[in-house]
Amino acid sequence: MHIPDGYLSPQTNAVLGVVSALTAAGAAYKTSKTVQSKYIPLLSIGAAFSFTIMMFNIPIPDGTTAHAVGGTLLAILLGPWAAMIGVSIALVIQALFFGDGGILALGANIFNMGIILPLVGYAVYRLIAGQSAVESKRRLIAAAVAGYLAINVAALVAGVEFGLQPLLFHSANGMPLYSPYGLNVALPAMLFGHVIIAGPVEGLVTFLALSYLQRNNPALLQIMRPSTVHSADHNPSPRYGKLITGILALVVLSPLGLLASGTAWGEWSSEEIQGQLGFVPAGMQKLNTFWDHALLKGYGAPALTQTFWQQSLGYLLSAFVGLLAIGGTAYVLQRLFRKGEVRNGASTLVAKK
Repeated sequence: MHIPDGYLSPQTNAVLGVVSALTAAGAAYKTSKTVQSKYIPLLSIGAAFSFTIMMFNIPIPDGTTAHAVGGTLLAILLGPWAAMIGVSIALVIQALFFGDGGILALGANIFNMGIILPLVGYAVYRLIAGQSAVESKRRLIAAAVAGYLAINVAALVAGVEFGLQPLLFHSANGMPLYSPYGLNVALPAMLFGHVIIAGPVEGLVTFLALSYLQRNNPALLQIMRPSTVHSADHNPSPRYGKLITGILALVVLSPLGLLASGTAWGEWSSEEIQGQLGFVPAGMQKLNTFWDHALLKGYGAPALTQTFWQQSLGYLLSAFVGLLAIGGTAYVLQRLFRKGEVRNGASTLVAKK
């Protein structure tokens, strides 16, 4: 679902970039008012989870691949606004350091995976979970359904963005300038992989993670209780040790994502587009090399490309670089949040909705 540069017109990128920037600014403001600085490590763990789980490519029967995102889980833990920040951090780092998703298309990718997905996931979860107990099975069902629906709605929106391009942006002779496939192809193609593979995986991952937290760390599921204000003395005490261990285990297993062959639908290189169409749309050809400074392009090191084990080592290196970047970003955010709490005298409040 990471749209590369060249697939969307500059106009589309501009509109979605402005929408995402304004929404992210609002999300940052809301997060600063609803989440205490001591929970920023949980936000960074959520961003790390989202980053890592997106490295697990899953084969689709049509020969492409897809992946889960993890945005619904983060929305359940910290609310949709904080989830937007967490997933967006992961997407920015993926684009800058690894070339996964375009820089010009970053607004579109944040809109699809960092805004639509957590919002839909959280709304569905709250609708089904209702006022049920934190440890209830109803919440597990709500999490699974929310995860499944949210990623499919995000895929649907991405399909619309792809499919509108040849209709709105084409040359005088009708040749597409950017994404060449219309809505009749883009929508079923995007939904096929997510309805049958990525959606169930997203739902299962959300279900399993919530089930684990219910048994082992239910305090983390009470951070965003809608019961307004709590004193600092009654705030749930975060315990992150096992969560960090789980993230590191995912990192170690991340090279399994290399086993899936094929490129995700809509993420083809120029060479692959040339092979499919016999030409590369002019606008795509002009924009697809806009950002050529990714440190570890494609989650691989230039010197580690020959064997599977070399590629696995590059994949692991990329995962650790991504985690370090997320950790550094979270450190900066936490310091900013603490300053804001001291300035506003709000250090005794938490999860005020």
